Parts: sequence; C-alpha cells; structure tokens
Amino acid sequence: MTSQRVAHLQRETTESSIDLSIDLDGSGQSTINSSVPFFDHLLTAFAKHSLIDLTVTARGDIEIDVHHTVEDIGIVLGQAIKQALGDKTGISRFGDALVPLDEALVQAVVDISGRPYLVHTGEPAGFEHHLIGGHFTGSMVRHVFEAIAFNAGLTVHVIVISGRDPHHIAEAEFKALARAFRHAIEPDARVLGIPSTKGAL
Repeated sequence: MTSQRVAHLQRETTESSIDLSIDLDGSGQSTINSSVPFFDHLLTAFAKHSLIDLTVTARGDIEIDVHHTVEDIGIVLGQAIKQALGDKTGISRFGDALVPLDEALVQAVVDISGRPYLVHTGEPAGFEHHLIGGHFTGSMVRHVFEAIAFNAGLTVHVIVISGRDPHHIAEAEFKALARAFRHAIEPDARVLGIPSTKGAL
C-alpha cells in the first residue's frame, strides 16, 4: 500500500466550481463549505465517521436548485476516493455497518470492487420530496451515493430499515456509509497484494 493515500481535485463547469482534498488515513477532520448547509452537515458526518480528512469548497447555481452543486461534489468526491485508493494493495476491501439515529436505522455495505453499483432501498414514501433544512431535498441522498459509487468504482448497498424523521434518515444513511467505507479501506496486515482472485480491483 502506498504511504500516502491522498488526492486533491478541482472541477469547473458552468453550473459549479469544486475544490476538494481527501486523506484516507486521516482522523476525521473536515472543513466543508458546499454552499448547501445541510449537505455540509452530512459531509462533516461522513468525514468524522469514516476517519478521513476532507476539505470541500464549492459554489454553484443554488439559486436555481442545489442539485447541480450537490451532485457535482459527489462526483468529485468519488473521483478523489478512486485516486487516493491507488492500486488498493493490502486493503480489507469489504465493510459493513448498522447505524441508528434515534428512530432511524440504516445498514450500509461497501465493496471496493472496481465495479460501480448502487442498491438503495427502504426510504419511506415521500422522503424524496421532503426539504431538509429548507434547501436539501431527500432525493439528493441517492444522487450523492450514485455519484460517489460510480466515480469511485464502489459496490454500495444502503438499506433504510426504519425511520420517520427525514433529517435522521439522511444522516443515518451517511453515517452508515461512512462506517462501512472506513472498514473497507482499512489496511489488513494479513492481505498480501490485491484482495481479489483476479489480481486486480
């Protein structure tokens, strides 16, 4: 495994401007300014519970909708994860977590597979239309997970087992993903080389 699993990426479009840095072997420190306050909260939780260091500075056309900015951050985060993982030598590869937040309970499973796939189920009816924090619609949770999984090359399963409050559900989803991701990227001293029978991930 490389000694430094870090990445710094920038992305400029007519809809958003993203500057993002990541350290997979950090301590959960973050500085997040996405221009979408509730998304800042979710990314801060993701960094804290995955123990990655994450810095995000973004601006976008949020006067139209937060969609472009939030999704573009997810894209860049996924690309940064892929770059920082390098050849994936010596990682655990698989991770899973079951995370509660009051009445909400979410399970997440991550495979650093190199094969992008997302299974995302269990959010209650109407969750996707709910405005959380006045700006962030529930539907954006899935968009972010898709962007991360497809750009990082991850297989991700996120299952909402129970929940009523949209804030609790969204936050539990991000925390569960963070914990599963943390376990998947951790070095395993017993793993020699790439953890795949194919010899590549």
